[in-house]
Amino acid sequence: MPRQPRLDVPGLLQHVMARGIERRKIFRDDKDRNSFLDRLAIILEETQTQCYAWALIPNHFHLLLRTGPTPLSKVMRRLMTGYAVTFNKRHRRSGYLFQNRYKSVICEEDPYLLELIRYIHLNPLRAKLVQDLKELDKYPWAGHSAILDRRKNPLIPDQAKSSSAKKQKSLSEKTIEDLLLHFGETKRIARRRYRQFVKNGIEQGRRPEFQGGGLVRSSGGTKLGLLGRKKEEREKGDARILGSGNFVTEALACAGEEWEDRRDKEIPVSELIEKVACRLNMRPEVIWSSSRKKQITEARALVCHFAINNLTYSASEVARFLSISRVNAGRCAERGKKVLDNYEDLKDIVQ
Repeated sequence: MPRQPRLDVPGLLQHVMARGIERRKIFRDDKDRNSFLDRLAIILEETQTQCYAWALIPNHFHLLLRTGPTPLSKVMRRLMTGYAVTFNKRHRRSGYLFQNRYKSVICEEDPYLLELIRYIHLNPLRAKLVQDLKELDKYPWAGHSAILDRRKNPLIPDQAKSSSAKKQKSLSEKTIEDLLLHFGETKRIARRRYRQFVKNGIEQGRRPEFQGGGLVRSSGGTKLGLLGRKKEEREKGDARILGSGNFVTEALACAGEEWEDRRDKEIPVSELIEKVACRLNMRPEVIWSSSRKKQITEARALVCHFAINNLTYSASEVARFLSISRVNAGRCAERGKKVLDNYEDLKDIVQ
């Protein structure tokens, strides 16, 4: 059976894996690993791709990415081709380094973001590269130690580490901050709770539910969970997508550039942004920007409020449009509800 084309959907989580040809090592020593991570750090920053989790195993790697304006295919081509050339030159070899193409699985954020972060960061423990969680806490070749701040984050590009760039955080730093918000208001509390969350996952093993598609995943990773169900009760599944049947349908529609049509929304988010901008006498693009000016942040909060509370968009959907995290989108919606009293003429904007 021919392979299905990859789904490349900006803004959605993607679990990316690549293995060495014939399961051979793609990382022979620490110099190889540092070379890979240095290249990845630069590419992530230049393409504005977020990396929530990563793990380097001798013969393969795992990444949990959220792409920005640059398609995943271009991100991975730069990473894998560039690394392979460097690896072959250093080790005086020729030919393919990776086995076939990389594998990517689109992931539904709400149920799987934290689960996949834990799953990926426990890979070195499952592969017996470390003996226990205490050793994993300081292991340099997975993102777990950077989240705990036990090791310097290798995904911060060198130029972002210089004193001249201290005022502006790198995307990698912001990504870790967004992740920690899921666990607590302060970094100290959040890191402690995150570590406990990872610890609780050790006994879960290899997690077969992360294999398969659609309802197969939520049934424990095998089709046994579907036996006895009527055909009309089975959700749509796709091996390229990790999530519920509804998410599978939405992701496929999004990949076909029909995102706005996948649900019966009265107003697309893009149109809502234009409406709010027009009423507030500002350009729509400033709402998309990262500006911290009061009027712009309030406009952004109003968009989140109307989209989530009035038009029933999810926080994840709104976050993708505004290039912010799902957590921040939810908080913006709460703020928008409060500041709406200061904008009486906007209350009828979605009616």
